[in-house]
Amino acid sequence: MGDKSEIYEQALAGKNVPVLTLDNKWYKLFSDLAELPKIQAQEKRLNELVQRQGQLNVDYKNIKKLKKKLMDEIVPMANELEQKYSKTLEKKLDDNRRLIEECNEKLEECKDELLELPEQIQQVNHALMLSTMKYCYESMQENTQQIAEIAQWVKYIRIELKKNLVRKQEMEYQNRQIYSYMHDLFGADVIDLFDMQHDPLAADQKKAAEGGSGTKKNKG
Repeated sequence: MGDKSEIYEQALAGKNVPVLTLDNKWYKLFSDLAELPKIQAQEKRLNELVQRQGQLNVDYKNIKKLKKKLMDEIVPMANELEQKYSKTLEKKLDDNRRLIEECNEKLEECKDELLELPEQIQQVNHALMLSTMKYCYESMQENTQQIAEIAQWVKYIRIELKKNLVRKQEMEYQNRQIYSYMHDLFGADVIDLFDMQHDPLAADQKKAAEGGSGTKKNKG
């Protein structure tokens, strides 16, 4: 088949390939991913990165919401503390400031990772696309070969079927000739004499009668 990696790379150049594992049609390409360990590992890694990206976005929003709540509490507490000192209130104010700093650190961490993730997702997705193209090419090549073999088999079977139908008709005709001759000699007892299941002549007469009846019905 040859190495087509360069051809696949050229085909993907400049293309914005969507995340493969988010499309159910991609999964339908494979009957069983467990039989394709490399693709399965890439699929797992890609899903992990996408899930991580989604979780970080949720975390980022929640942390921003918490930070806003903490900041909204600071001004009233600071004003209250100026009017009347309270150790408990002072501790609460210090806790809020500390938590806001922690929120800022976590927000920066989220932002940094969220900036890196798209590139990581793109790289893994690109590698998975190359593996998918290789798998699809090999599958189509194998299918094409089997299609040709099956077509040849069907052609052979059709020829053999025609041959056997002709042989069947010839043997049925021969049986009728033999039966007709023996019937003239021995009469109806020829069925028992030759251990036959049915009377070929009677069967022919029945077919002829049914054919004639059908013709009349159609004319009517």
